[in-house]
Amino acid sequence: MTEKYAEIRLNLKENGISTLGENQNIRATGLSFDKDFFYLELEDRRRIGVPYNWFWRLAKATQEQRMNWHFIEKGSGIHWLDIDEDISVAGTLKGKKNNIPPVETGVAAS
Repeated sequence: MTEKYAEIRLNLKENGISTLGENQNIRATGLSFDKDFFYLELEDRRRIGVPYNWFWRLAKATQEQRMNWHFIEKGSGIHWLDIDEDISVAGTLKGKKNNIPPVETGVAAS
C-alpha cells in the first residue's frame, strides 16, 4: 500500500467514512422506495439510492412486487419474493449490476 493511499484511507476513517474494503461486511438496516430508486439504509447511517434499472427484474417489477422483500444473511442482502431477485449490499456498494436479462433461446431447459 502506498503512503498516499494509506493517508487517504486514514483520513476517511477519521471522518467516519467506510472504505471499499470495509464495505464487504456492511449490513443494511432498512429499505425504502420511490418511483425510480430503492434506498439502502446502512448500519453506518449512510443512505444509498440505487436505480431499479440496475437490476432488470426490479425494473420490470410492479411496485407491489418491489414491496414484497426481506433481508437475508442478517442484512447483508435483500431477497424479493415475487420476482426471485437477490441483491447483496456489498455488491451494490461496488456498483455491480444485473441490468440485462438472459437471452431467451427458445430451447426448453432439461
